[in-house]
Amino acid sequence: MNGRRAVVALVGRVVVLFSLLMAVPLGFAVWHDDPAQQAFLRSIGLSVALGLAMSLAMRRFRQELQLHDGFLLVAMTWLMLPGIGALPLWLAIPDLSFTDAYFEAMSGFTTTGATVLTGLDTLPVSINVWRCFMSFIGGLGIIVLAVAILPLLGVGGTQLFRAESAGPMKDAKLTPRIAETARGLWGVYFGAALLCFLAFRAAGMSWDDAFMHMCTTLSAGGFSAYDESFAHWNSPLIEAVAIVFMMVAGASWAIYFVALRQRSVRALWKNVELRGYVLTVLATIAVVTVYLDATGVYPDIVTALRKAAFHVVSIATTTGFANTDYAQWPAFVPWLMLLVGCFATCAGSTGGGIKMVRMLLLLKQSQRELVRIVHPNAVNPVVMAGAVVPPRVMHSVIAFMMMYGASLVSLTMLLVFTGLDAVTAFTAIVACLNNIGPGLGGVGPASNFQGLGDFQTWICSAAMLLGRLELLSILVLFTPQFWRR
Repeated sequence: MNGRRAVVALVGRVVVLFSLLMAVPLGFAVWHDDPAQQAFLRSIGLSVALGLAMSLAMRRFRQELQLHDGFLLVAMTWLMLPGIGALPLWLAIPDLSFTDAYFEAMSGFTTTGATVLTGLDTLPVSINVWRCFMSFIGGLGIIVLAVAILPLLGVGGTQLFRAESAGPMKDAKLTPRIAETARGLWGVYFGAALLCFLAFRAAGMSWDDAFMHMCTTLSAGGFSAYDESFAHWNSPLIEAVAIVFMMVAGASWAIYFVALRQRSVRALWKNVELRGYVLTVLATIAVVTVYLDATGVYPDIVTALRKAAFHVVSIATTTGFANTDYAQWPAFVPWLMLLVGCFATCAGSTGGGIKMVRMLLLLKQSQRELVRIVHPNAVNPVVMAGAVVPPRVMHSVIAFMMMYGASLVSLTMLLVFTGLDAVTAFTAIVACLNNIGPGLGGVGPASNFQGLGDFQTWICSAAMLLGRLELLSILVLFTPQFWRR
């Protein structure tokens, strides 16, 4: 019980720290003298008061967190911070319900990029900055950021990193101290952010736009400051910059960290998952380009390649940018892109989905079972990158896929039960559970999630949270064993 109270106190401290990040959009509001200044000031005051109240009320309970507490802290933090992040949106945008504001903030933090807002071009600059900055914060995970800070507060963070880290192999450490690992990952992230920001600016974006779209490109978030997204510029150069950095975002930031420490790119090329990710994306671009050209969607293959490359990379990396309504393409193409978006990104990336490493392990396990049918007594372990994969990792992957399938079907049926058509319901859950952003049907790239009812919106918010924390980190909270002493 004391551990749970200590979790509440820590969540309060995280809320206070997070509220201070609103100073970034507040600075934009002051600079542009836009009407959202009061919304940010009130939101900062309310969130600081709430965080201090939680922390002070439980200040007597200070102890090292156990594994149970780590999962609980992750879940509570990711449930509360979108609520705090929703406050400026709710206060500044007329007629926006708290349900929609929470959905928008959850979409930002989970780097999903689904939106319920229209008229983005007319919103105060600071509101668009906040939407995009929430994606940037969520990119590597607010909990990883907290792992770098919480040791200063006297609390270890190993359990948190294990609970929040993406991918099946959660126990691997890049450095001896977990806080050093977290700081190293954020160092790489900020370095890439600076390069992306300058590249967008050099390609023709304004300073404000370059900052906002840097935030949502590197985080694979997909939010834009314009209803037309990247069609607003219609610039091949800007799209090329976006493609490069979306590809960067879809690979493991841990691999970049290792490559920088070793001062060698060999770590990148030797990584089996990274090779699978790159080859999958390139192969999909080739297929889509040829298909669009063969069906006469575009007048020449160069235009087909431009459109295919941008949208395949955008959906495969679960970013969700668009520069045309690809739902109007032949049906094979958008469905193929959604499929690839479910698994293409690497574990440890800012992208969502199943992750490439799980897909590779499942393929190897399937191959192993086929061999066992022919040779029942053969010793044929699953091998990845020259090392035998421990059985507990395979069990974790199989359990994840079973939970993934069950969640996908259950949430889709729940949306269909509420009266949503099957295509919209299925692709909305696929888009939210895999943190892709746009789906098809009523939630396609030319529309958004605004047409959903409140209950449907909460279902999609839950799907985004499940996908961002990779299902098991949340679903474990619903097991009786978790709550036993």
